[in-house]
Amino acid sequence: MDNSKKTVIVTGFGPFGEHTVNASWVAVQEMKKLGLGQDVDLHVHEVPVEYQTVQSLVPSLWERYHPQLVVHVGVSGMATTITLEKCGHNHGYTGLDNCRFCPDSQCCIEGGPECIDSVIDMDSVCKRVSTSGLGVAVSVSKDAGRYLCDYTYYTSLYLSRGRSAFIHVPPLGKPYSGEDLGRALQAIVQEMLELLSQAEDTIPCEHEH
Repeated sequence: MDNSKKTVIVTGFGPFGEHTVNASWVAVQEMKKLGLGQDVDLHVHEVPVEYQTVQSLVPSLWERYHPQLVVHVGVSGMATTITLEKCGHNHGYTGLDNCRFCPDSQCCIEGGPECIDSVIDMDSVCKRVSTSGLGVAVSVSKDAGRYLCDYTYYTSLYLSRGRSAFIHVPPLGKPYSGEDLGRALQAIVQEMLELLSQAEDTIPCEHEH
């Protein structure tokens, strides 16, 4: 295994509700075609819109790949821009998933903090990508919506001590194509990796294995 390569996992969600084709998974597949450069080992996964699957899948991705970064992508019917989510929330999960299930506790991790922020400076990512001439509008948000997106993000942030990101994309054609979204994801994730590697250059490394 080439240790100089960074491992990055990007997930999109499967169909739910009126989203019979989920723009997030289309965007992730388009990004996979583009890749993240030769020094990044990119793995993509489609996540079903089910709380219990997320509970087992997210930890298994961290354990299997030991990634530098995990980026979850979801669709928001209200979004008109690509939205970088700053934090995940622990409580307030009352919406039923595709299996008509929601957690009894209505929370992600019992006893976990109410909110976990990503270690990635989303404002900085937003600014850099917005000025890069990509032709896709990017914004920042502090509310990932208290459904599977937020739930997945919080779970990942909790497991990774903040080395996760969440990106909301608008539905296809409103206004961007899958290819547009894929190009934007590529640029955004590359910026995130750049910021993480800069941070690692300034922070003494703590190995915990």
